[in-house]
Amino acid sequence: ANTWSRILCGIEVQVERMKRTEFKITQMDCPSEEQMIRMKLSGIESIRQLNFDIPNRNLEVFHEADAEPIDTALKQLNLGSQLVSTEESELELEQQDDAKERKLLWIVLIINALFFAIEMVTGIISNSMGLVADSLDMLADSLVYILALMAVGAAVAMKNRVAKFAGYFQVTLAVIGFIEVLRRFLGFGEMPEFTTMIVVSVFALIANALCLYILQKAKSDQAHMKASMIFTSNDIIINSGVIIAGVLVKVFNSNYPDLLIGAIVFLIVANGAFRILKLDSGS
Repeated sequence: ANTWSRILCGIEVQVERMKRTEFKITQMDCPSEEQMIRMKLSGIESIRQLNFDIPNRNLEVFHEADAEPIDTALKQLNLGSQLVSTEESELELEQQDDAKERKLLWIVLIINALFFAIEMVTGIISNSMGLVADSLDMLADSLVYILALMAVGAAVAMKNRVAKFAGYFQVTLAVIGFIEVLRRFLGFGEMPEFTTMIVVSVFALIANALCLYILQKAKSDQAHMKASMIFTSNDIIINSGVIIAGVLVKVFNSNYPDLLIGAIVFLIVANGAFRILKLDSGS
């Protein structure tokens, strides 16, 4: 029925026989990691379609040649990729709407960039390393979406140069942040403002959930959103961690919870930066 409706609407549909390989990617938690996977696999010409299931951390790849190059490329990202199965299958190919993809990426890019600025400013004002670290996580996602926008139409060489810059830039910021956490741990720093930490992190959590909803809903015929789709996001777990740290700062009258969550997030940002640097490694 779906095939006939697309034909009647003037959408060109072509059915081809090819291989279908399923991967389990245990650390694929959010849309930015989906974009990194798309960019990593963009140079493999045998791939015809990628179907992502972020809540269940599954990736379905339709391809023509052997699955080994795909498996190798995914493992280079260190996202816990495991090849589950390969079988012969049929795929209904439709013309890709690049304009729609660009629009969605621009929306989530703007949301992430906006909250990077908000969390960075409020983090500095409130002396919260948790908010500063979370702002860098937002920046990391923004850089991934910028790279994804370039990948829609830009040359691969240019994408790789920007990826290297973005990766090294993130590592530098993460190292600076970790040094600042150590300095404050040694007693050189004021108590963070817990109210600002909690309020800003709640809004950041909502923003991350919105980004996840926009990108996932666009790829689904379902009109609703499963709760698991929202709360499996690593970014939202980080936001929740900052909220909890804010509460603990108040309860214990100590800046240690803020410093602990800040250090953890800086490590996550650095790890994400290394993944970006692996985008241009041999696939």
